[in-house]
Amino acid sequence: MRRPTLEAVAARAGVSRATASRVVNGQTTVAPHIRDAVLLAIDELGYVPNSAARSLVTQRTDSIALVISEPGTRVFSEDPLFSTVIRSASMELESANKQVVLMLASNAKSHARVERYISGGHVDGVMLISMHGADPLPSALSRLRVPVVSYGRPAVPVDIPFVDNDNVGGAEAGVRHLVEIGRRRIATIAGPQDMIAGQDRLTGYRNVLRDSDRRSIVAVGDFTRESGAIAMRQLLGDDPALDAVFVANDLMAVGALQSLRQAGRRVPDDVAVVGFDDIEAAKYTEPPLTTLRHPVTDQATAMVHLLLGLFEGGPADPVILPTELVIRESA
Repeated sequence: MRRPTLEAVAARAGVSRATASRVVNGQTTVAPHIRDAVLLAIDELGYVPNSAARSLVTQRTDSIALVISEPGTRVFSEDPLFSTVIRSASMELESANKQVVLMLASNAKSHARVERYISGGHVDGVMLISMHGADPLPSALSRLRVPVVSYGRPAVPVDIPFVDNDNVGGAEAGVRHLVEIGRRRIATIAGPQDMIAGQDRLTGYRNVLRDSDRRSIVAVGDFTRESGAIAMRQLLGDDPALDAVFVANDLMAVGALQSLRQAGRRVPDDVAVVGFDDIEAAKYTEPPLTTLRHPVTDQATAMVHLLLGLFEGGPADPVILPTELVIRESA
């Protein structure tokens, strides 16, 4: 069977091809009864618009690039936050009749590939996730004048709208809880310092310790479980008397708990542990992990709404979402 054409739709509806085209492309200059006749013809014939031709008329592809600056091994197997962000953003875009194009950009070659693809006009907008340090994409995409939003505050000085959570305030709440339960030697496993989340959570830790007259004891990880285990062993070597640790994300906290068990330290009797994110696994660690609940789904949804608003000339103000302390047995 031949694919139904726009001409066939127009003939079935008894209108001109131009009128049928206006209905297909969502223009509002068509009388309601004519639009209904065209939509009925589309349904009866099973007409599917040619996406390339439609893009020429509307100047829209209805596709959004979701660009994650991490290797595939981490995105798809290690960190559950990525799957939550991808799922939440995709569902929200689907409800707006938008298609998601997932792209990974973890090195210079993939950065260049992403920039070429976007400059080719294949997408209407871009969502950036997990940027590190002097990531070239924010500046490059700004020059292309394509609408861009960031999941998290960008580390580079580029004027891009973003959605973030209160990393500083959340870290302060977690460390303050450790102070309030009487812990004196409170260490931290900070996140990577080329990421704003890593910087801000370390700032929150230091703010509370400075106010409570306690000294900082810092090791740095990269938000992976293995790095948390290594950093915890380093902290125990640097200060064997530490009695608490604030960990900048839950994956590193899982690694830290493993190292504490191997060192014969009881949690929370000897060392209290607080994480950040409240991933699903936090409920099932041994003991269950006290952590800061980071509204990942809400943040991903807000990122989509911010981008869709930009298409209509909406505000580009940043959105900051609150975190919540979830107290479990580890502290």
